[in-house]
Amino acid sequence: MGSWIRSQVTAFFICGYFPLIFAAGVFITGPSVSSGLFQTSSWSPTNANNAPASSQKPTAVWTGREMIVWGGANSAGFGVKTGGRYNPILDAWMDTNKNKDQVPDARIHHTAIWTGTEMIVWGGGNATRGVLGDGGHYNPTLDSWQPVGTTGAPEARQEHTAVWTGQEMIIWGGKNNARSIKSGGRYNPITKRWSEVTLTNAPTERRAHTAVWTGQFMIVWGGVGDRDVLQTGGVYDPRTNTWKATNLMNAPAARTEHTAIWTGQEMIIWGGRGASGALNDGARYNPTTDTWTAITTNNAPTARGNHTAVWTGREMIVWGGSSGAAFLSTGGRYDPVTNQWRSTSMMGVPSDRELHCAIWTGREMIVWGGFGPRALCRPPLPCIMALQTGALYRPDLDMGTP
Repeated sequence: MGSWIRSQVTAFFICGYFPLIFAAGVFITGPSVSSGLFQTSSWSPTNANNAPASSQKPTAVWTGREMIVWGGANSAGFGVKTGGRYNPILDAWMDTNKNKDQVPDARIHHTAIWTGTEMIVWGGGNATRGVLGDGGHYNPTLDSWQPVGTTGAPEARQEHTAVWTGQEMIIWGGKNNARSIKSGGRYNPITKRWSEVTLTNAPTERRAHTAVWTGQFMIVWGGVGDRDVLQTGGVYDPRTNTWKATNLMNAPAARTEHTAIWTGQEMIIWGGRGASGALNDGARYNPTTDTWTAITTNNAPTARGNHTAVWTGREMIVWGGSSGAAFLSTGGRYDPVTNQWRSTSMMGVPSDRELHCAIWTGREMIVWGGFGPRALCRPPLPCIMALQTGALYRPDLDMGTP
């Protein structure tokens, strides 16, 4: 059972952000913070003291002051129930698990969102209980956990998506054992009650897809159905509880393990894996006009999946992932106004990895955890492992190649 995580479809990565949540990466707006008083290079390591246990595919949210990471799996593939709060100004970690009896069960392939006061973790799975349909509220001010309500809850699932609307958490898709799911739910954290998401005109069943919140709509796209990688998506309006399909004309090729971010006007899809392997292309989707625009591949990062992407307010920053043959520590910055890429610096870059987390603080990107090569490979210790390291990236200090 130790290889449980590697037997799952690990295509879908999600870090939770407020107000927008993206699979396999995401964007967050919030108060700007400084990543230490003396940072002079674009990359600087996060402090390892009191960091959470090594974890691949943890979730992360940004609170406006701290990054909270939680869950994922260890090197052996078993789910973990550990987490930590990282303050980039102090370069310091605090535990999220002091009240051990209230912490949700260990899990991987779950989601996490930030409400403005709480992190809500839901779903996922572990080797002991299988697929999960529960979760927890974590309040960092009180340093306490409370269970997510179960009244009207959707069926248990993993590899789903979750977004925060400002009032509700909306989850969609995922899988229960080998079956992809075409359903969702809307959770009100005040009443702790769930309500249904309509299935009328909803996208086909899928897992390991992406979802973004636009401020008005949830846009779901891509992923894996019961058999094939998907090129379809849907726009969901919670005010009217209605779906509309995304246009297929000029849509990017079918894929999973990709990222999606919201710019304020468009959703940008990039990278991932399709039927022929890893991809380094993508497209921008405008929900107002229901149109797709291709992204240039000139100077784009190399093809990859299980990477992360964040939105800075001006650029999408892509970093890490796997080509299928190797773990990566390279990245790129994409400007949708000029339709141009520039590389991220390799000076002080963290080690190669995939299935990590990344958030945007308003000034820097923080990456943490993941799965990658051990610094010193000395058998019988495994040469590939879950990671306990991270780094802060300041794009304003990176004069990289345009």
